[in-house]
Amino acid sequence: MSAGKAEFLAWIEGLARVYAENRERLTELDSAIGDADHGANMHRGMQAALDKLPGVADKDIGTILKTVGMTLVSTVGGAGGPLYGTLFMQMGTAAAGKMELTLADWTAALEAGVNGVVMRGKANLGDKTMVDALTPALAALKAASGESLAQALRRSEQAADKGKLDTIPLVAKKGRASYLGERSAGHQDPGATSSHLLLKAAADTWATG
Repeated sequence: MSAGKAEFLAWIEGLARVYAENRERLTELDSAIGDADHGANMHRGMQAALDKLPGVADKDIGTILKTVGMTLVSTVGGAGGPLYGTLFMQMGTAAAGKMELTLADWTAALEAGVNGVVMRGKANLGDKTMVDALTPALAALKAASGESLAQALRRSEQAADKGKLDTIPLVAKKGRASYLGERSAGHQDPGATSSHLLLKAAADTWATG
């Protein structure tokens, strides 16, 4: 099983809806340990990305992902723009020229994206960032040999969900939240939450494949 261009376009559209629906929740999480703007920023960025989709609807998946990434960089404030922009642009580079992605292709693309985020943000697992959701999600994909793309995506999303929840007791070591020191413990990281939502949107979009 593979995911074609139509599925990727549907994923981006679905992700925009998900961020719109979770805008207040992300802002609530960010208000506790950040600037209280993560929900608004991700919503604005994905709405801008939606506006760009018609211009790349006939292009390959790599181009679509890169366009989303560049749009996020230019429209999302704070650290979210560079980090999510890097995630999508590196995924796009890995998927360059492809009109459909197999499970192996998707895994390689996500790995490229996660590596880009780690390099850009200088964050590691346990630092209370989006990496805490993305890293276990990637590991779950790599362990999903023999499963369908839909099954692997669901397993990956569930790993990201656990990773998101695992940020609650952590003390933040990166970003604005790190300024709070020990007071950042007890709060769920908004970046890990939005990363889980991204992967859940993919799993939900391709669940019937």
